[in-house]
Amino acid sequence: MGTVTLGVSIAVPEPYGSLLQERRAGFGDPAAYGIPTHITLVPPTEVPEERLPEIEEYLTGVAAGHQPFPVRLQGTGTFRPLSPVVYVKVKEGHSLCHRLQHLIRDESGPLVRELQFPYHPHVTVAHGISEEGMDRAFEELAGYEAAWICRSFALYEQGPDGVWRKLYDYLFGSGRPVSAVPTQGGNPVDTPSGSSTA
Repeated sequence: MGTVTLGVSIAVPEPYGSLLQERRAGFGDPAAYGIPTHITLVPPTEVPEERLPEIEEYLTGVAAGHQPFPVRLQGTGTFRPLSPVVYVKVKEGHSLCHRLQHLIRDESGPLVRELQFPYHPHVTVAHGISEEGMDRAFEELAGYEAAWICRSFALYEQGPDGVWRKLYDYLFGSGRPVSAVPTQGGNPVDTPSGSSTA
């Protein structure tokens, strides 16, 4: 067995997810359609493929100990000049995202990893593009707002084509993962089991 590249995120539900993905593409970000709109909990992490069952079991346990919580996005921010990123701010749910990512990366679990920068929950809308494109993203989404009840987080795998695909949703309080299956074009969808984050 080889290695796989995994990430753990809170999916931004529809219609917000597709709208922000389209805006990201419109700002000139070529990675937009390969990255479902999300709030990162664990950034891309390479792990041995044989550890997947252990990781899935651990994430199920983390999710079982949490309850749904409100998330609200509002306005824009940037990590420039440290990192070429413009993002939409997480104004509500910030502390719970922080707690979740800390538990998922806990040294007792299988997804331990050091972060390059201190954790800061956000929704990326431009990354590594021209300064003009980054400025547009920052200005045009400055008034953006969205809100929903977060009911799960998800495990994603990056394919050889660079596209991130959802493997499982982990429902808060349920202690069970819900598998995700690809649709046409390779975009992931949830199985019909009430696993939406909206």
